[in-house]
Amino acid sequence: MVAIETSSLTKRYGDSVLAVDDLDLVIEEGEIFGFLGPNGAGKSTTINLLLDFVRPSDGSATVLGYDAQHETGAIRERIGVLPEGASVYDRLTAREHLQWVIDTKGTDDDPDAVLERVGLAGDGDRPAGGYSKGMAQRLGFGMALVGDPDLLILDEPSSGLDPTGMQEMREIIADEADRGTSVFFSSHILGEVEAVCDRIGIMNEGHLAATGTPDELQGELDLGAPITLEVETVPEHLELGQLAGVRSVSIDGTTITATCADSSVKVDVVRHIADVTAVRDIISEDVSLEQLFNTYTNSERADEEAQAPEVPA
Repeated sequence: MVAIETSSLTKRYGDSVLAVDDLDLVIEEGEIFGFLGPNGAGKSTTINLLLDFVRPSDGSATVLGYDAQHETGAIRERIGVLPEGASVYDRLTAREHLQWVIDTKGTDDDPDAVLERVGLAGDGDRPAGGYSKGMAQRLGFGMALVGDPDLLILDEPSSGLDPTGMQEMREIIADEADRGTSVFFSSHILGEVEAVCDRIGIMNEGHLAATGTPDELQGELDLGAPITLEVETVPEHLELGQLAGVRSVSIDGTTITATCADSSVKVDVVRHIADVTAVRDIISEDVSLEQLFNTYTNSERADEEAQAPEVPA
């Protein structure tokens, strides 16, 4: 079953703001999908459209097979939501927050088990008004987990969390996916997405710039695979650029960096250099999600500027 599907989903505000532009997106059951984009790219608006918090100007969306605008009751029974900037009731304890969600959904969850799972076991009876931002975020995540939802929709889920909290949340998300839960979350933290997602979508200025696994996106861009070696001395006739599969070579002091057509060529580069000089260190890095993100968003912006008509001075 498809967890989320949108078809030409569009949201305009007045005549001047196109928040979501003709979005076609499919998220499969059990998939962890990361929704990336800079502020104002349309991520939160897309989530609001899926949850029927705002209505689309055009297009349609389904969530767990239900129409997002006409079958919201059925959807909300089967999903867990952590909205961006979720607020808590100051006078209620974490346990009372969870019990309210349990009663509303009609589930038999144990509040203590949920508190333990999200790292609030010792703070369940404290009024939530005294919580830090990170603790409130943990509580909101716990509320989203109530009822073993088939789909988790998380908007900037790591907001306010320290590195330990982020790691714990990633582990819970992975556990949920392992049992078949689909996870759709937006984030501007690239490392968070890269660490846990099966697939990503990059939003830019209201439309989907790219979607796929990091490897697929890298292949589409053909950015190459860099490798850097620190050597004892750089030979006068290195001739590394003549090696098959090496696209470019740069030398800075005793540091040699080669950009290869693909990762398999890196072995040939190391062997070639080791035959002519002593290698002190090797640094081999894959193209990062940050590079992919910047390339897709910047290239789209450059294309739009290139296509824009010139305005006479």
